[in-house]
Amino acid sequence: MQRRDFIKLAGASAALFPIAPSVFGKQANLSKWKSYRLTYQINLPEKGNRALLWLPLPDTADTSHQFTQGSVWSGNAKTAKFYTIPKTAFPAFHAEWHGSGPRKVTVSSVVKTRDRFVDLRNYSEKSKRIIPADIKRFLQPTKHAPLNGIVRMTALSITKIANAHTPLEKARSIYDWVVDNAYRDQATRGCGRGDIKSMLEKNNLGGKSADLNTLFVGLARAAGVPARNQYGIRIDESVAHKCLGKYGNLSNAQHCRAEFYLAGLGWVPVDPADVHQLILDEKLTHNHPKVVSLREKLFGAWEMNWVTFNHGDDIKLGNKSDVGRLPFFMYPHAEISGKQQDSLSPAEFSYMITSAKMIGTGAKL
Repeated sequence: MQRRDFIKLAGASAALFPIAPSVFGKQANLSKWKSYRLTYQINLPEKGNRALLWLPLPDTADTSHQFTQGSVWSGNAKTAKFYTIPKTAFPAFHAEWHGSGPRKVTVSSVVKTRDRFVDLRNYSEKSKRIIPADIKRFLQPTKHAPLNGIVRMTALSITKIANAHTPLEKARSIYDWVVDNAYRDQATRGCGRGDIKSMLEKNNLGGKSADLNTLFVGLARAAGVPARNQYGIRIDESVAHKCLGKYGNLSNAQHCRAEFYLAGLGWVPVDPADVHQLILDEKLTHNHPKVVSLREKLFGAWEMNWVTFNHGDDIKLGNKSDVGRLPFFMYPHAEISGKQQDSLSPAEFSYMITSAKMIGTGAKL
């Protein structure tokens, strides 16, 4: 039996009109919108009597650099729905099967993006600015990023050595420290776990995007600067560097980015992990002109060949999940008869994620 559902964002039609920069803070050099179709194709194993599936979807909190136009699904799930994860505003898809037999579902989302750049050149921190109440939660610890002990000691040491006093100075000193001291470890599974307490205690700062960017986020929070991860997926080739993009088959293209908050300006994008991606992929030194250029660019800018899903940590999916909390929700998640499937192995899990560029009303595959 085929089932189909559809969600349309409230106010999505309004987002098609030009957006005033004042709505989203002091954004600069806004580029043209690009449209994509992101598609999950899931074929779960036929074992067990009960199968549950969760998929992270493009964020529906429209911004000056991303907005989602809707999602559709088809397949043979007994029940399925689009919903928001409990106690969050993060969009997700959930499906359930009972009994044996094929378990298939396809979910597609249409999303628009454009490059993001925040101009920091004229930002002044001379006057005391107040952090809004709803931003203060991004100063709280998480399971893998506590803000006491070695995390706090490291943050205070970094900012003291750099003589950093303002939030912008602190964020920059921590960003530079992560670029100078961490490294990309290709042996890390997936995007890593983001367990920065363990990384610092073991003096092993190797990892991938969820590790390296959580290192920035955790240290920034410990220094009193609101910060958060954004969990998402690369969706197109990079104009800047081949290794920083992906198009077509995205099954292993998940990527975590980071932001910090400046009162009076808003969220500022950073991505120290991608600096390390370039260093490793092209076997470059830190002082190579390509690395120096990217390092500067990624403190305040993102190339939006990437889509964000959510900024959640310690996520509880709800909907009868037996696993408990996830450190983050960036990969498809499935449970069969109460046992979690390996989301870092698309072949075993039997899923494929693909992207297509939208041209007019069609797609360029």
